[in-house]
Amino acid sequence: MIEPAAPPLAHIAIIMDGNGRWAKSRGLPRIFGHRQGVEAVRRTVRACLDMGITHLTLFGFSSENWRRPEREVRDLMHLLRFYLRGEIAGMNAEGIRVRIIGQRQRLPQTLLTLIEHAESVTLDNRRLNLTVALSYGGRDEIVSVTRSLIEKAKAGELDAESLDEEYFAQHLFTAGIPDPDLVIRTSGEKRISNFLLWQCAYSEMIFIDTHWPDFGRTHLEDAVREFRGRERRFGATSIGSV
Repeated sequence: MIEPAAPPLAHIAIIMDGNGRWAKSRGLPRIFGHRQGVEAVRRTVRACLDMGITHLTLFGFSSENWRRPEREVRDLMHLLRFYLRGEIAGMNAEGIRVRIIGQRQRLPQTLLTLIEHAESVTLDNRRLNLTVALSYGGRDEIVSVTRSLIEKAKAGELDAESLDEEYFAQHLFTAGIPDPDLVIRTSGEKRISNFLLWQCAYSEMIFIDTHWPDFGRTHLEDAVREFRGRERRFGATSIGSV
């Protein structure tokens, strides 16, 4: 019997969950968990570079997270600005392309300026495509695409008969980025929380109990090893099945 080949792995997406619980378990303010979460991002990016992963998407801040206390949101925006200022030169030197997806209009202008600079500086890099979802919601993305396609149809630029999945995907925030092969969620929760709803249709899911601030190379390697042992069928029957 011929063993099925290990599934290809180009794109890992991670729901970075558990910063607040990590801090609470140590009697610390939530912002300390977010700060340690930044260190986990650094470790994960480094591991992806070393493992030859070409696409990494991180769920950094959801559209629902705006409901959190004002001070926490303000601290998070400050931390994001700090991260971009401190990391962009190094990421560019490592060949990392940075992209931000989500409702940009809701982000502070100072952060938007840094985002635009990061995307411009790293535009031609190809070693690792790092996408960060900020002020992002999967349902909102689908509604935004639908709205734009309706406008195209009204303007006579779109024939309804030509609309298919491929055309729709070309108008998503992630246009040009392959769908995730593997989605990892930390902290033990087993849901995708409105993350890449269209793109994750056939992604493999792995849920781990570790809070995001403690996530590192070993956790990523273990997840990749589990992924390699799975068979992806995309709705077809299993190899060798009757």
